[in-house]
Amino acid sequence: MTLARIFRSLAALAISLQLCAAAAQAWPVKPVKLVTPFPPGGSADVIARLIANPLSLQLGQPVVIDNRPGAGGLVGNEYVAKQPPDGYTVLLVTGAYPVQGAMLKSLPFDPLGDIAMVSMLTSYPFVISVRPDSRFRTLAELIAYAKANPGKLNFPSSGIGTVHHLSGELLNAMAGIEMVHVPFRGGASPLTEVLGGRVDLLLEAITLSIGQLHAGKLRALAVTSASRWPPLADVPTVAETVPGYEVNSFIGLGATGRTPQPIIERLNAEVRKALARPQTHQRFVELGGAPGASTAPEMRAFIEREVAKWRRVVSLRKIEQQ
Repeated sequence: MTLARIFRSLAALAISLQLCAAAAQAWPVKPVKLVTPFPPGGSADVIARLIANPLSLQLGQPVVIDNRPGAGGLVGNEYVAKQPPDGYTVLLVTGAYPVQGAMLKSLPFDPLGDIAMVSMLTSYPFVISVRPDSRFRTLAELIAYAKANPGKLNFPSSGIGTVHHLSGELLNAMAGIEMVHVPFRGGASPLTEVLGGRVDLLLEAITLSIGQLHAGKLRALAVTSASRWPPLADVPTVAETVPGYEVNSFIGLGATGRTPQPIIERLNAEVRKALARPQTHQRFVELGGAPGASTAPEMRAFIEREVAKWRRVVSLRKIEQQ
């Protein structure tokens, strides 16, 4: 390459960076769509609406929730991956996102190229709970019964290959039991089925089940975090009965891949401001989560680690990839 061509390339790069910076300074000039890949009423939808309000105030433009459920979150994720990379379509990235990377033989988009990670919003454990009239008072009692009666207990999830499903399969593998998985179509259906007595136990995000626990409609047997979780400090961890078991889910924010870096950085900064608002922070805590932002590279690295973890579970349980 000649010196003249090198200078021309550098000049083009400089112009491109200037255009990106200018676009970021003007952004946003219209409403921003926050795609939630699950139905209204579930834990993801609750978090989406919680973060949308402060972001709207800070950006000076409405942040509009767009629920696009289907295929365990795949429909909404693919929609965002294929939008123009202008920062006007963002994605609520949930614990289901890396599970898809583990469960699906192929994806209609590149999960680490077509979605640009922005920041984590919150992390939280799942809770294993039962109805108050259940025979099980502890996780050890439930596991003992399951060992003596393989296939007699069942647990619901929001779909095959979801983090709820694989969390139950991980417990099956590590506790040496065989509970039956009963998939539903997302939303609050698993919770409704447990409350109605049609399934035996619930493995659900604390953000969705904590209200039912406080109301006495569910009894917590264990949390899936490595150590006891402050909002349920009296509830033991699964690891106290099944050493080494740990599942922590999360919710974060992403954008269409190739969104200009200045817009990603602006979004990241606004997320940090939103989580620092006392009312927003407190509401995340009340929902049982641990609110906290991350850098975009930190979130991307976390997603990569989660994909590897769930691939091991799929292989161990011989779960057929979709």
